[in-house]
Amino acid sequence: MTKSQRRLIGIVVGILLLIGGYFGMKFLTAQKPEPPVRQEQVRRKKVETKAISNQAVSTKLDVQGRLQAFNKIGLFSEVTGTLKATGRPFKVGTYFPKGAPLLRIDDTETRLSLQAQKATLLNSIAMMMPDLKIDYPASFEKWDSYLAEFNVDAPIKELPEADNRSEKLFVSGRNLYTQYYNIKSVEERLSKFVIPAPFSGVLTSSNIDVGAVVRTGQQIGELMATGSYELVATVPLSQLDFLKTGGKVQLRSEDIQGNWTGTIKRISDQIDPGSQTVEVFIGVSGENLREGMYLRGEADAKTLADAVEIDRNLLIDQRAVYTLVQDTILQLTPVNVLKYDRETVVVSGLADGTNLVTNTIAGAYDGMFVEKSE
Repeated sequence: MTKSQRRLIGIVVGILLLIGGYFGMKFLTAQKPEPPVRQEQVRRKKVETKAISNQAVSTKLDVQGRLQAFNKIGLFSEVTGTLKATGRPFKVGTYFPKGAPLLRIDDTETRLSLQAQKATLLNSIAMMMPDLKIDYPASFEKWDSYLAEFNVDAPIKELPEADNRSEKLFVSGRNLYTQYYNIKSVEERLSKFVIPAPFSGVLTSSNIDVGAVVRTGQQIGELMATGSYELVATVPLSQLDFLKTGGKVQLRSEDIQGNWTGTIKRISDQIDPGSQTVEVFIGVSGENLREGMYLRGEADAKTLADAVEIDRNLLIDQRAVYTLVQDTILQLTPVNVLKYDRETVVVSGLADGTNLVTNTIAGAYDGMFVEKSE
């Protein structure tokens, strides 16, 4: 056997050994039992639920605004004269009870003019008496009594009534009626030299001092009633139907302690075109209230029938909530939103007994398998 033949035989034997080893390994591997496949366990997320029970829901509406005085008027003079002192200084913050004199203007000139006109009337009546006694003797006594009681320092009394048209023309021809009504006009004007407080309140503005000359038509100050205020709140047009006049409002301040109960007095008919809101006027009174104070509160709104109030964060896309069916499957259920509040929302459309999911679930979707918490 040549050297090349021996080399060829060695190569063939080596190849056969490799092939045999390969198939032997496969055989041994096939004989070894396979390890059991490890099943991956899927943990279902737990959910909390509550059974829906529809009922009438009493709602509230958040309101806020600033107080303004319910009764506040500007003070104007209707006469001219020098301002005189009263029992109280005409200064901002001074309190005046109802009927107390706010201002007293010097009326000396007007009063003397009034007395002069009364004296003229008295003289005219005296000059008429002789002719009256002759022409209308039946009326002489009542005119004589009127003349005897005439006092230039007292308010003028009404002239005696004429018995007939002829007597009336007789009196009118002496210009008595004209003089009488001129006197009444001056008496009325004289009453305007003293300005009484039309209601109890404090001065919020003073434009004149004692000794200064007051002109006719001049604004001399501003008087504000105390204890009675209005809160001017703005309400979105979309929520206006929830309010009505007469409804109660619970108010509070963030700056001072205290709670006050107000009443909705008026609802404006005008809409702010920019904000689409409507002004609501809430009457309120009580201690520690001041004009300009900022208050917040909740107004009693209308009651919604066959509804349920839920947390606002349970609402999905403003139109649905998750409910649990068959105790294992999430279902996206549509609802009708009736009213939004800061933390809750009132909805309808859920049947009684429906299991509402009350906790938020990350990655939740319609048809998701979950586990109900015990």
